[in-house]
Amino acid sequence: MASSGSKLTIRDVATAAGVSTGTVSRVLNANATVRPDIRRKVQRAIDELGFAPNAVARSMRIRSTHTIGCILREINIPQLAGFVRAAHDALDEVGFSLVISNSEGRKERERELLSRLSRRQADGVMIGPYTPIAGEFEAFLRDLDIPIVLIDRDQPAWADAVMADHAQGMRAAVGHLLDLGHRRVALITGEHGLYPARERMRGYREAYTARGLEPDPALIHALSFLPGAGFRVTSALLGQRNPPTAVISGGIDMLSGVLRAVRGRGLRIPEDLSVIASGHSELAELVTPPIAVVGWDQAEVGRIAAGMLLDRIRNDGAHEARRVLVPNEFIARASVGPPSRAT
Repeated sequence: MASSGSKLTIRDVATAAGVSTGTVSRVLNANATVRPDIRRKVQRAIDELGFAPNAVARSMRIRSTHTIGCILREINIPQLAGFVRAAHDALDEVGFSLVISNSEGRKERERELLSRLSRRQADGVMIGPYTPIAGEFEAFLRDLDIPIVLIDRDQPAWADAVMADHAQGMRAAVGHLLDLGHRRVALITGEHGLYPARERMRGYREAYTARGLEPDPALIHALSFLPGAGFRVTSALLGQRNPPTAVISGGIDMLSGVLRAVRGRGLRIPEDLSVIASGHSELAELVTPPIAVVGWDQAEVGRIAAGMLLDRIRNDGAHEARRVLVPNEFIARASVGPPSRAT
């Protein structure tokens, strides 16, 4: 070990870990060829010695800061915790840090955060933009000149993307309701130009078509993923002369708004109204009765996104944009039953 008065070097770390200086260098540079047990041994030596390499100088030499940006609409959405944890762990395993930012669902904010990450020489970005990417915004993303992985978005086509198969889950959910006798099924989801909303609407319509039925277009509302929209639209629908017999909350953060509207009308679930949520959550599991969900594995999305981004960083230009579709399933629970009246 170096004396307290001298400056520690990677040679000191190599000696303490019983490896070569080249191995220490590869660990510091997050080289994927280092075995996990060797990586842990080197990291333990770094921690015990208190070795702190000059990250800025090192990034200038290797053109990397080992930092990945992740921009989410709201960082306090509980359903995204699994995604963040899985992405963090996958990146941390190879020496990358994950920086999470909150866009508040505003395109201007998204652009500001992306510019900031680019100026700080982030090696890549994971983003699920709340507004469609087109025109000037798409040109702006291209000009950033850093790898981008889209989360649950399919545009722009030149970027890598990890998406949930929302059409698959929605076909199963709506089909289940129709087979129980429901005909007036309301779908409340986000702006129709965004992939999740567009695919949910496709699955919804395909379930009706598969049974030779026609949905009422007035029951499809593609406006916003926010809880407030879920409350307002559900309240309005339930106040109609011929209200829906089932409501599908087509956004991971909308269920609370839908349930508040149902409670405000004094309706019982599922006796008066069947309810289905999108995305696994404690709210859906713990409320009485438990709410049926169209769900997918957020942790799997995080792991895949991190892996795709690391691969793009190491092999930029080696392949065309890739798309990974994560399975989506319908889980029936006590919030779903037959309609209380003929439709």
